[in-house]
Order: sequence, then structure tokens, then C-alpha cells
Amino acid sequence: MNRQDGHGLIHLRSGFGVTETIQRLETLLERKGVQIFCRIDHSGEAEKAGLSMRPACLLIFGNPRAGTPLMIESPTLAIDLPLKALVWEDENGAVRLTYNSAGYLRDRHGLRGDAGPLSALEPLFREAAAAAAPSLD
Repeated sequence: MNRQDGHGLIHLRSGFGVTETIQRLETLLERKGVQIFCRIDHSGEAEKAGLSMRPACLLIFGNPRAGTPLMIESPTLAIDLPLKALVWEDENGAVRLTYNSAGYLRDRHGLRGDAGPLSALEPLFREAAAAAAPSLD
């Protein structure tokens, strides 16, 4: 199910496992010229600490040319930039791609208009989701 949850989060369903979904997302972002800053394997780190959790991986990425002007307009946006995408497995074994909606970020930080680069987020994530999970339901 593709849905917005009322808290600014968009959830897209993937037809692949967490690892492959993250790899496909990274490939698309890099092809678009988006810089990958960090990949955090939450479940892998939990395992190292002797804990167990369903697979979950956070990708942190962005474009300083696009994000910097927005942070100049609203310095608090820096708490949400660079952008993040979480790929995780839910309690039913379905893999999800979750991210903050552009509208949520715009409203949260009082940005004017469509906030330029933030308005491009939704189509980018939809394209990334299609690349990461062409069998979205």
C-alpha cells in the first residue's frame, strides 16, 4: 500500500527485500546526481549489540546546491536535511520505503511556496520507488 500516514510520512511498498531495495534506491539517486552521504543499517547494528529487530536501513542523501538555499531561508530545515529514506520490513514481512513528504517539510519549517527543490521530492521518490520496487501495490 502506498499511503501518507497523517504525520508527514509517505509509505511505499517494495517488491524486493530491504538490501535490494536500498541498492536500487542508491543506484537511481546516484544516476540523478544526488550525493549519498550515509547508509545506516539499524538491524545490523542491533545485531552487533546482541539485539534483534526486523531489517531496517536508513539512507541519508541530498544535493547541497538544492538544499542550502532552503536552509538559508529556514535554518531549522537543517534538522531534516540531508534527506532520509527508511527501508524497513513490517510485522507482516512486507518491505516499505518511508520518507517525509515535501509538504510536511515545507509546512514544518515555514517555507514559502512550493519550496523549489522540495517540490521535486515526491516525483523523485516515486521514481525511486518504481526503480526499487516495480511491483508496488
